[in-house]
Amino acid sequence: MLAPKKLKHRKQQKGRRSNRTFESRGTKISFGSYGLKATSAKWITSAQIEACRRAIIRYLRKGGKLWVRIFPDKVVTKKGQEVPMGGGKGSLDHYVCPVRPGRVLFELEGIDEKSAHEALRKAGSKLPVKTKFVKK
Repeated sequence: MLAPKKLKHRKQQKGRRSNRTFESRGTKISFGSYGLKATSAKWITSAQIEACRRAIIRYLRKGGKLWVRIFPDKVVTKKGQEVPMGGGKGSLDHYVCPVRPGRVLFELEGIDEKSAHEALRKAGSKLPVKTKFVKK
């Protein structure tokens, strides 16, 4: 699964999520012809990104090219089960990518529109965000 090689700080603060703000970067299709765009805000884990990637690759077989436009670089920590209050912040658990509405998550090239739509629909069903199919 995806994880950063090196971090400036081992643990991060949560930050605040808002459904009202839209993404300003990564909103247009840059590499392929078809894309999957987020229409809601959520944290996407590295395991969910990998599941989507596998679903798309399995559907494409040998044809087409895939670009993953998001990377999980935010650390999520978790304390152990039945640990009492206090005792500091928990240890690193997994990595997430905070996604806001408008962000292009995946891009495809080299296949027809119908199969691209189906491949991205399968990937979108594995994500916690609402998505839509877009073309260049």
